[in-house]
Amino acid sequence: MAQTIPFIDLKSQYRVLEHEIKARIDKVLEHGQYIMGPEVRELEEKLADYVGVKHCIAGSSGTDTLLIAMMALGIGQGDEVITTPFTFIATGEMIALLGATPVFVDIDPKTYNIDPSKIEAAITSKTKAIMPVSLYGQCADFDAINAIGEKHGLPVIEDGAQSFGATYKGRRSCSLSTIGSTSFFPSKPLGAYGDGGALFTDDDELAKNMREIRVHGQDRRYHHVCIGINGRLDTMQAAILLVKLEHFDWEVKQRQEIADRYSTVLAGIGSKITIPFVEKYNSSVFAQYTIQVEKRDKVQELLKKANIPTAVHYPVPLNRQPALACPDRFEHSECAAERVLSLPMHPYLDDVHMEQVVTSLLKAVNSVE
Repeated sequence: MAQTIPFIDLKSQYRVLEHEIKARIDKVLEHGQYIMGPEVRELEEKLADYVGVKHCIAGSSGTDTLLIAMMALGIGQGDEVITTPFTFIATGEMIALLGATPVFVDIDPKTYNIDPSKIEAAITSKTKAIMPVSLYGQCADFDAINAIGEKHGLPVIEDGAQSFGATYKGRRSCSLSTIGSTSFFPSKPLGAYGDGGALFTDDDELAKNMREIRVHGQDRRYHHVCIGINGRLDTMQAAILLVKLEHFDWEVKQRQEIADRYSTVLAGIGSKITIPFVEKYNSSVFAQYTIQVEKRDKVQELLKKANIPTAVHYPVPLNRQPALACPDRFEHSECAAERVLSLPMHPYLDDVHMEQVVTSLLKAVNSVE
């Protein structure tokens, strides 16, 4: 029986980076500033420079950074935020947590990102922001979305939890809108060894507000100018991310090359498998390599028997989640939810394991006809 391969191989990455990571961790242990230590500020400066914005505010998770962004924009009870139903629960959950209502707009079936042509019809007098998600590692169409935001006086928040390192028309994800947000969850392209996230903006006042909200609304110690949260990134995670950031460009290139190899092999299968589509003006960081197949559950079961790990991102659109349910239906989101299947994807996926994945996938797809 073939050996099970890792869906995301963090162990191989650690073996490569072990000495650098241990050296960074030792420095934190030596100075003992575990919360908001010097590595946090160093990371913020390097991330801002990498993305190409004036301000980076590191946070405790990609979920919390979405919350902080909306709090800084004054979104609250009775407001509406336009977003996509085809995303992780955190996107809609944070809107609802503030007492606002997520208003869903269907996706472009090729990219899985929100369809800009459908946004304007969803705007009402209660709309306070647009929050597109850059899904699977590819940025949404921000020129079109920002134009709608400018026309109606609405800020745009990029949920870039899966797209850090991707580009849109030569600009990096998280630099494309009023506020960019990303996640450093361990499985993300740039992942910590625990939860983490970051916010990005060129707006000085928003940056100030988000920094205050991150530390319980403080502008200085024990002086609270607004209601905030405990949204800080801990120093140990910052230290680990600083090491990984040094190697990140290489890892992004590896992800793209691996995705190209997948697509080259799978493109000739015809209608049995739909491979990822990347717009010509985009580069994807391939947080996931996500295909579409018919009879997805049966294919996934056969792959499991062949020791091929897979995942479904996401099987239930937010409009059908009990916590956020609404009566509207979204054809492309619901179709994708029934068909998408993510294959193993990480920078250390070698040719032997890829051949094992592809061979098993083709056998499984042909078996369920």
